Amino acid sequence: MQAQLSIAATDAAADAATQPAELTAPEPTASRIDLRSVSLALIAVLACLYTLRWAGAVVVPVLLAVMSSYAVSPVVGRMERWRVPRAVAAAAVLLALTGGAASMVYALADDATAMIESLPEAAKKLRGALRSTSSEAQSPIAKAQRAAEKIEQAAAVSATPPARSDKGVTRVQVEPPRFNVRDYLWSGTLGLAGFLGQMLVVLFITFFLVTAGDGFRRKLVRVVGPRLRHKRITVQMLDEIDAQIRRYLLVQIGTSALVGVATWLTLLAFGLERAAVWGVVAAVLNLVPYVGALFTAGALSLVAFLQFGTPGMALAIGGASLLINTLEGNLLTPWLTGRAACMNPVLIFVGVLAFGWLWGLWGLLLGAPLLMAFKVVCDHVDGLKPIGELLGA
Repeated sequence: MQAQLSIAATDAAADAATQPAELTAPEPTASRIDLRSVSLALIAVLACLYTLRWAGAVVVPVLLAVMSSYAVSPVVGRMERWRVPRAVAAAAVLLALTGGAASMVYALADDATAMIESLPEAAKKLRGALRSTSSEAQSPIAKAQRAAEKIEQAAAVSATPPARSDKGVTRVQVEPPRFNVRDYLWSGTLGLAGFLGQMLVVLFITFFLVTAGDGFRRKLVRVVGPRLRHKRITVQMLDEIDAQIRRYLLVQIGTSALVGVATWLTLLAFGLERAAVWGVVAAVLNLVPYVGALFTAGALSLVAFLQFGTPGMALAIGGASLLINTLEGNLLTPWLTGRAACMNPVLIFVGVLAFGWLWGLWGLLLGAPLLMAFKVVCDHVDGLKPIGELLGA
């Protein structure tokens, strides 16, 4: 029996040696790009972008409500541990926040209205300053030519006989009406009513989300499938998204308040008018990564130049605002958020601009937390882990 096995093995080795090499060697596998899959993926992405832009009136309030529920849930949970019913706690917190925002708007309404009404006069003053700067920068030949034109105009006026003045005729000068923001708001009541209606929808959805608690999470875990592995990954994703977005929102709200107070005190020290309004503007725009800080610094530089009339004060006030935002963004926020929430700043900037293109101002506010949630999903899905690595810092 052993002799037969050895003879069979010898014959098999001989047959393998006599076969050509091209038959025994495995064929090299060349990586090919499936153009059909790439085209379908591109079409799907474009369709999603169009749908998000078209359905912005519905999607934006829902996303705002979700983010608001993340910020409100810790306070509601603390009140629930004090044996306050969850619905009562949610209603009390939302009413307190709404009342505080309304009180702040009412307190700063006069200063904000005066600032907006002064914009046309400020624009006129800026045009005059730019014209005077351009006239000072003219060449000597242009100045001589302009002086000669003035001399010719004066000679023509002296040569013409004075016009006969009619008695009893009063000269009337028609001045354009001054810009009034209250008239504009009255004429745009439909837009204001739409904005208030959206805020009311956001409040109601936030109330329902906070009142539901973990019910939606449990239903989502049941929907993903019967496998324990899928349920565990879903729970991990939801927990990480909840922790990171909640911490991000709390840190952003706290640091924005600090930026607003620091900007207000700095502008008071410089003597800029309506410093409280600009402090609120700086606090709100600090929620928009990178773009908000640049816009605040540019606007404050322009306002300072219009008030003081010197480029030095404009650069000083704009630089002070930029310094406050830089210290907050590079030192305080990374220390509070931790390494896990750090993301690629270039992709964050591009993503925020993309969401701003989709939904305007609301997109600028929602861009960073949405990208953070998307990164968490990519980190837990095998096929999307390269995208998660690309979004990371």
